Amino acid sequence: ELEKLGLRDDVDLHVYEVPVEYQTVQRLIPALWKKHSPQLVVHVGVSGMATTVTLEKCGHNVGYKGLDNCRFCPGSQCCVEGGPECIDSIIDMDTVCKRVSALGLDVTVTISKDAGRYLCDFTYYTSLYQSHGRSAFVHVPPLGKPYTAEQLGRALQAIIEEMLDVLEHSEDKITCQHEH
Repeated sequence: ELEKLGLRDDVDLHVYEVPVEYQTVQRLIPALWKKHSPQLVVHVGVSGMATTVTLEKCGHNVGYKGLDNCRFCPGSQCCVEGGPECIDSIIDMDTVCKRVSALGLDVTVTISKDAGRYLCDFTYYTSLYQSHGRSAFVHVPPLGKPYTAEQLGRALQAIIEEMLDVLEHSEDKITCQHEH
């Protein structure tokens, strides 16, 4: 849906479907970062428990016990051996949530600090680790429970554009501080 809607003209959007497989995530996420060198990667995952569009603040390294679609689970139960327990996104999710909520879309946006210790959290942590925090993760409810594909597409479009705006403004401040 987001591919149909697109983003601002100055943004190149690349959409990939990431399989629900630990080993594929460990190979694919670093390869995509290397291939595209993006300003930001936004992962989107479906959660059967979600009733809102949820912005995840951080990814976790340990506690992965559930089998993936290949019936595999990492023996270490972690993403990156020796990596920090938790990595926060450099995107201020509270600001993004407030801004998107103020737009008056027919979708509720909330914040979470726990992406669930399954492939969504695993993917998010892997990407945060690879990018030094330049990643985001958005959980969405299943289609029709309660939102349509169009509603979710518009919400993701608004969320990503706000994330890019927040990221650009935070970088402006960093640059500005170095000029003085």
